[in-house]
Amino acid sequence: MKQTLKSKVVFPVILAVPEHERNLKGRKKVEALSALARFALEISSRKSGVNLGCLAKNEAGAPVPFDGNFWSVTHKTEYVGGVIAQTETGIDIEKIKPCSKALCNKIAGPQEWALSDSDGEILFFRFWTSKEAVLKAAGKGIGGLSDCRIEKILSDNSLIVNYNDKIWEIQHYFFGTHIASVVTNGFEIEWTFLNPLF
Repeated sequence: MKQTLKSKVVFPVILAVPEHERNLKGRKKVEALSALARFALEISSRKSGVNLGCLAKNEAGAPVPFDGNFWSVTHKTEYVGGVIAQTETGIDIEKIKPCSKALCNKIAGPQEWALSDSDGEILFFRFWTSKEAVLKAAGKGIGGLSDCRIEKILSDNSLIVNYNDKIWEIQHYFFGTHIASVVTNGFEIEWTFLNPLF
């Protein structure tokens, strides 16, 4: 039975990765993080009132919507995330840390940097995670990065990205030394952060 979201609220979920999974190596680590990210997605779908359908990806590795529901996952060593929405969505998590001037220049141009005089590292990761979330929502890879532009900073927790002449609104969530960004597309965002005990 087709079941789509009816709410104007999107529920991104972030899970802390248990110590055991953090210490895994290679393929086992990737598989464990992927499974945890899909668990975060399952929690997001339950909060949204949707039964999680078949989670398929296309040839390019982009998530395929099920029953009109779009989804996205992300995973890093310490945290994973998942989100389900009625429209294209993307989520990304990064650890805020020092980065090189060359990398900063690759992620954003002078006009983008001129939008704010706030902390360079935080601004870098706001830009980076926002662009990643948009590229995920658009079903594109990192190769599309040069076509993403930060148009406007709305607040300390939201901004606007222009990707191929389409406007995407992003909301950020800061936790510890990390940042998560999700595409809002006009929806309210209700973040859930869980530190499961496994």
